[in-house]
Amino acid sequence: MAVATEIRDGVKARPLAVTAVLSVIGYVFVIGTFAGVFDFYPSLSAEGVRLAAHLIAIINTLALVALLAGVYFVKNGQYRKHRAAMLTAFSLILLFLAVYLTKVGGGFEREIVGAPSLVYGAYLVMLAVHIVLSVVSVPVVIYAVVLGLTHSFAELKDTRKELVGRIAGGAWILSLALGIITYLMLNHVYGARPREPRGELLLLLAVPGKQFGRWLRTWLRGLREGRS
Repeated sequence: MAVATEIRDGVKARPLAVTAVLSVIGYVFVIGTFAGVFDFYPSLSAEGVRLAAHLIAIINTLALVALLAGVYFVKNGQYRKHRAAMLTAFSLILLFLAVYLTKVGGGFEREIVGAPSLVYGAYLVMLAVHIVLSVVSVPVVIYAVVLGLTHSFAELKDTRKELVGRIAGGAWILSLALGIITYLMLNHVYGARPREPRGELLLLLAVPGKQFGRWLRTWLRGLREGRS
């Protein structure tokens, strides 16, 4: 009990440092998986990849419902229910990440086929926005969760939890919604075929890389200069 309290107090005193460490760990696993650095994932067949895609869609839908419920609860002053809903959504996202990385590391990614050019272009835009929001929202979501787990409801009033929570929730909800839409297009509206995602994804992450780095440094600096 004493050890748990000590760890909690340590995290509470350094939310930015904890956020930075956890964010880096997450990025390392994702980028390392797409780059083929990690080879500990079980091999998946084409059917296994399709099943994983369906499971991911279910997880993301449940996470989206939990997030929307969390927004409803906080707007109505039901803070305990809000915390439970947001922690449920965060747990589902961790489950999504485990399934998604297994699908990529042990199987393959797919691309849409059979869609008209305009629809295909819209699909790519939605997919790009979904990926970029997923990348950018990682430190914001983790920071909000760290504050929520280590501070009482009264203490949260003296932090930037409300502002950060709004940013995290908005980016998270939009990212999940776009992910579900692209899943439906890929799996139920049009066809799909295997593709090699690593070069394309890494390029996509590299394009906004400098801007995202600047944004992250500015955001962290602002939090240091303001309230935790």
